[in-house]
Amino acid sequence: MVRIAIVEDDDACRAQLEAYVRRYGGETGVEFQITSFSDGLYIAEDYRPIYDIILLDIEMPRLDGMAAAERIRAFDPGVILIFITNMAQYAIKGYEVDALDFVLKPVGYFPFSLKLKKAVSALRARAQKDLLLPLDGGVKRVSSGEIYYIEVQGHRIIVHAESGDYVLPGALRDMEEQLEGQHFVRCNKCYLVNLRHVTDVRQNTVVAGGHELQISRPRKKEFLQALTDYFGGGGR
Repeated sequence: MVRIAIVEDDDACRAQLEAYVRRYGGETGVEFQITSFSDGLYIAEDYRPIYDIILLDIEMPRLDGMAAAERIRAFDPGVILIFITNMAQYAIKGYEVDALDFVLKPVGYFPFSLKLKKAVSALRARAQKDLLLPLDGGVKRVSSGEIYYIEVQGHRIIVHAESGDYVLPGALRDMEEQLEGQHFVRCNKCYLVNLRHVTDVRQNTVVAGGHELQISRPRKKEFLQALTDYFGGGGR
């Protein structure tokens, strides 16, 4: 789920942007959680870094978008900012607060959808990490996001991914360290599971990428708690 905030003082424009986000989500399958604000002051005041994308109108009566962005950046260097403005020259200042892009009013759906696509792509790229797998005759680059799970068999590691299975020497512990922060959790001593691909949990098994894996008794509580935290946090 992508958490998006819309900050716009014009009621009609704010409603239009909300409709555009929902339309884009319906067309692409991206799930959005939308929170709207009628002024920059209302998002900047007591700001918490819980959003992935913020759409900011530049001209607002209490606190304009640029000033709000400066306050937000003090607490949240990672959130993606996109400015909504009547005049392109105002948006150029957005690069001072590391804005991703800007949209000119009146906002049309097609240009807006391109900016939103760019923002969602940036989020996905940030959320994933590439692994360089040493294979016979060379190296294979595999994104963490496409890995279903990693299995250990003796002194060999098998990476099960969307693009195929890759066998290489190594220890599961080493892969666990490389993938720290990427939502990989052990369900037993042999399997390291990507929570992004979990589709079902039964009594003592978990299904990831269509593969049914055993959950060991010692790992069950920790694994289920990690899965609950992951989906409770929006599955990022």
